[in-house]
Amino acid sequence: MPVGTNATVKAITVEELKKIGYSLILSNTYHLHLRPGDEQIKKLGGLHRFMNWDKAILTDSGGFQIFSLNGLTKITEKGVWFQSHLNGEKRFLTPEGAVEIQENLGSDIMMVLDECLEIPAEKEVVRKSVGLTTDWAYRCFQARKKDKGLFAIVQGADFEDLRKESAERLIEKDFDGFAIGGLSVGEGKEVMRRITSFTAPLLPEDKPRYLMGVGDPLDLLDGIEAGIDMFDCVMPTRNARNGCLFTSTGKITIKQSRFKNDPNPLDGDCNCDVCRNYSRAYLRHLYQCNEILSSRLNSYHNLWFYRRLMEKARKAVLEDRFRIFKKEFMESFCRS
Repeated sequence: MPVGTNATVKAITVEELKKIGYSLILSNTYHLHLRPGDEQIKKLGGLHRFMNWDKAILTDSGGFQIFSLNGLTKITEKGVWFQSHLNGEKRFLTPEGAVEIQENLGSDIMMVLDECLEIPAEKEVVRKSVGLTTDWAYRCFQARKKDKGLFAIVQGADFEDLRKESAERLIEKDFDGFAIGGLSVGEGKEVMRRITSFTAPLLPEDKPRYLMGVGDPLDLLDGIEAGIDMFDCVMPTRNARNGCLFTSTGKITIKQSRFKNDPNPLDGDCNCDVCRNYSRAYLRHLYQCNEILSSRLNSYHNLWFYRRLMEKARKAVLEDRFRIFKKEFMESFCRS
């Protein structure tokens, strides 16, 4: 899922997203609740009409953004107090409130409110957090009024027994999908792989499994091998705006002087509009000049790369040759 935090995937139009082939994007509950306001979006016909996107939208609960405010939050059993990063206004978010906001937005897939901890954390702190997250998930389940998807979120930091406890308690309810949260928060690749590989098989096979906030291409393939179906990350577009582009032979930092006179396409194996029409030299020039078009072209290419990668991975899974595909991709991508 491309991330459209403020009801827009940065530098990309919805028409371009459709052309690339995306049918599901993520928007951010916290940011849209604060500005322009979920009630305002509801009055304007919902998030789909507001941003002119007629395909599916997943909204996160806003929990990750709130808990990343650090000292600006206070957690209770009922919910969490937080200060708006826009004006410092104090607000209180409950599990029921998170569902109501997402229903106002008109989300197709809503996420429960959860507590996201840093790794490492003391085990008793994590144990208490798992209990709170489970209680909040149950309250979200009860609060849902509209016939929309609702995903639970498995927490437990890097403790396998707590991840197992979290998963087992959540699957007691008939959620529409299950996410693995609390990873890709600085814990290191090996920890992320271990916890993902351990947790994914604990979740129902007949419902979507979603690994939240993970976007490095190699991490995506590790996740798929573990049994993950869905991912989101700002990496394709954020990296693009910073001049980091993904190709079949690895990452390219387009500002490097070696591309100044390079007439070749960004990726000779890519057939996106950018690679078919513009040279590396031109893309470097745009980036060096801080042109708006640089962000647009770079973002388009990176999103195209990610979409094609997922299509190839899905095809390989269906043809029962995923491990071969992964090995070949890694050999090529890690070449640079």
